[in-house]
Amino acid sequence: MSINSSPDPVHDGNTALIIAHPGHELRVHHWLTLARPTVFVLTDGSGHTRQSRLRSTGIVLDNAGATRGTIYGDFTDAQLYAAILACDTARVGRVVRDLANALAEANVDYVVADALEGFNPSHDICRFAVNAALALLQQQTGRAPRNFDVLLDGNPDACPEHLQASAMRIELHEAALARKLAAAQNYPELRAETASALERFGTEAFRVEYLRPVLSFDQGLEAMEPEPPYYERYGEQQVAAGYYDRVIRYREHMQPLVQAVWRQLGLRDQTTVNSASALT
Repeated sequence: MSINSSPDPVHDGNTALIIAHPGHELRVHHWLTLARPTVFVLTDGSGHTRQSRLRSTGIVLDNAGATRGTIYGDFTDAQLYAAILACDTARVGRVVRDLANALAEANVDYVVADALEGFNPSHDICRFAVNAALALLQQQTGRAPRNFDVLLDGNPDACPEHLQASAMRIELHEAALARKLAAAQNYPELRAETASALERFGTEAFRVEYLRPVLSFDQGLEAMEPEPPYYERYGEQQVAAGYYDRVIRYREHMQPLVQAVWRQLGLRDQTTVNSASALT
């Protein structure tokens, strides 16, 4: 579906945005102002700087009329990395259950969350947690909200041809694009990343916000594309620089943790569990 910006907000029931880091909301800034979702943020975005970005995201959300969810910066980045490395199924499983309960309580109709890109382990664990929460919700109630993702590292106006018919494509008019760019450029902790993204993709790429349908809840459980993911190579650089002690790896850490959480929640015993039915 194609949604052009108009004076009347365009939204479809109750919505939720679930992101790994504060600042990810900027990729869908105009949708944020239209849908006014409940926003869940897994980490405080502190990275190795130990400086939280939650205050800056709070300003963006307040200006957009969005609300904070029950999960809002519950981890520092270092704590989430430690949970992944330790295969802490109890803590990650609790996040999945809390998300499922919150989505059910809010009667959410569709969810937008980070895409599985292999770029950052926090982004990917967010996607894995969202898929597991929706699978759990479907198992418990027979219903799950529609499931969409948004690219954070990839070109923002890119969407595979086979997904375009069921994706939400929101095209921004000049005023909406100007507001989006201003919000990003006025986000202190992300000014360098904003400048880099604009140089990499150009301003016009950010005129389109693609919410792409996620067709399978168990996406990425058996294999990643590409493999090894980029975050392994970047992690090696971060360890060499002394920021972290160990590299998070997909086969050694991410995959076993997510598979264990699914088993813990009884999801792997299901027959094929996917979100295709949630798109109809």
